[in-house]
Amino acid sequence: MSSTSEVGHAKNVANLQKITQQVSTYSLYNPPVDNISVASLQALYTAANAKLTEVGDKKNANKNAIVARQSAFEDLKSTCTRIMNLLEILGLPQGTLDQAKSLNRSIQGSSKKTTTLPEDGKEAPKSSSTSRQSFTQQEDNFGLLVQLLGTIPNYTPNEEDLKLANLTTYHQSLESATETVDQTEAQLNTKMIERDKILYDEETGLYTLAMNVKKYVKSLYGATSPEYNDVSAIKFTEK
Repeated sequence: MSSTSEVGHAKNVANLQKITQQVSTYSLYNPPVDNISVASLQALYTAANAKLTEVGDKKNANKNAIVARQSAFEDLKSTCTRIMNLLEILGLPQGTLDQAKSLNRSIQGSSKKTTTLPEDGKEAPKSSSTSRQSFTQQEDNFGLLVQLLGTIPNYTPNEEDLKLANLTTYHQSLESATETVDQTEAQLNTKMIERDKILYDEETGLYTLAMNVKKYVKSLYGATSPEYNDVSAIKFTEK
């Protein structure tokens, strides 16, 4: 992604229109290369402006997907806490309960405390972090927890939202929300690449062509001419 801000990209496109309008008033402006002709500059402005709109649309779609994902995951940790409280009273084998606890710790982002005693004269070992805080990791671990519940015959909660079928549906919604964020982010990245090519390609990009317009006006009217002063005052930001 370019280091130029979104405002900078928009300013470059707006200033392309400005410089195009300026040189269209110069009677001597008749460049020997077509890509800086008035017609070509106008077409470039139209294409660049449309690409900025596409980037904005994809950015909004990605932001909406992120908000929807946040909402979908809002109850995950409390749901897992309720599941664990229920498992604690079912008389499960310790290995099964430990497996569920490990998955829950990963979802909650807590750390498993070590009971290892320090050796004489040595610093006590630090607890090993079991944090798995990314949305994808949380969703994966919750899916594993739901699979584990499916192997427990006496996991038969009376609460509707804790029943296995509903937990499976909830996991699917988390998976879908995460996938939508990934998809919209990929689409946004593609549009930003396309935008940067139009604006900053070394040979055909808006920035390069705007600099060439200035050079051509300078060659026509001279470095101290009012015509060149007008176009040189129109600023463009390089990538």
